[in-house]
Amino acid sequence: MRRQKKAQLREPLPPTARGAATRGRIVEAAADLVYRRGASATSLEDIMEASATSKSQLYHYFADKDALMRAVIELQTRRVMGVQAAHLDTVDSLAGLWRWRDAMVTINKAARGVGGCPLGSLASEFSDRSESARALLAHGFELWESQLRRGFGAMRDSGKLKPEANPAELATAVIAALQGGLLLAQTTRSSRPLELALDMAIGHIARLSG
Repeated sequence: MRRQKKAQLREPLPPTARGAATRGRIVEAAADLVYRRGASATSLEDIMEASATSKSQLYHYFADKDALMRAVIELQTRRVMGVQAAHLDTVDSLAGLWRWRDAMVTINKAARGVGGCPLGSLASEFSDRSESARALLAHGFELWESQLRRGFGAMRDSGKLKPEANPAELATAVIAALQGGLLLAQTTRSSRPLELALDMAIGHIARLSG
């Protein structure tokens, strides 16, 4: 009897440039719609229409809406960090921290408080509904905090902050102040709550100056 040859497992083919572009278009359209409307008010049909894709194309890249929303979280994390990078790289002094604060307020004023934080908005929708989404969001905030933590660490090492200053806790406090300020700014359509929240957080850090 002839032995049947075992089927050889093949590595999945890498996506083509066209396929990657289609997938990217779907995720970008979904992210923009979810940011404006919220995930629960955004249907897959809305996303297909906005991205000019079919149902078969959407399901080729994403098993379900939850999978697509995880891709949205990853995209919004990259977007937020891209906007933050230029400002956070200079947070190695109180002056640099104030410049970051001013940049955040300017961005919020330009949007007139509408939309809030892309990651914060997603966290309010998904953190209690999906453990995988919550983990992705936690990772996004950790990346954000790590930039501040690095700056505060440099300030402490150079003597600009007292030895007892805890860079990790300061970073968490500043992000918490930012998120709370953005939420109230979104609710009131005024940047003043954001200004007050950040000013209080930075004021605390100033009192730890070396």
